[in-house]
Amino acid sequence: MRLLRWIIPVLLLGLAACGPAKKSVYPPNVSIQQLTVLPGGQWQLTLRIQNNSYGEMDFRSLDGLLQVAELVPVRLRATFERDIPELAGDVIRLDVLPTAAMTQALQTTAAKGSAGSLAYRVSGSISARPEQESKPREFDFSGNNWISPVPGIPGTYR
Repeated sequence: MRLLRWIIPVLLLGLAACGPAKKSVYPPNVSIQQLTVLPGGQWQLTLRIQNNSYGEMDFRSLDGLLQVAELVPVRLRATFERDIPELAGDVIRLDVLPTAAMTQALQTTAAKGSAGSLAYRVSGSISARPEQESKPREFDFSGNNWISPVPGIPGTYR
């Protein structure tokens, strides 16, 4: 009888530990995959969202800033639905109205051809629901990189 008193709790604890393993969740990265200058002067950004987690995440919205060189940033805001598998990425497109100084900086870079590059920074938060959670969370992101003109494709930068 004494043996049963010990075995039953140990078995129950063992069964509780047999549930699904919790997958690690890490903040995603956001970067510019491509920038295209549209005829009206707007920029179309193709933003890459990289899921760095070990489980699928359902991405819903992005609220952030785009800063070119050291100029005044512009707001990035988008609502979308992207289910991105573990350790994978996907893109969203977003139109942005740049400031006059940002447009000038991009034109100066374009004049240098493929040797030109322009520093940028994207930062903000992105809403996503990790695979094993019922509610979305806000993840902060921040990244610096460079864009350069694409040879043979005017008005396009990567």
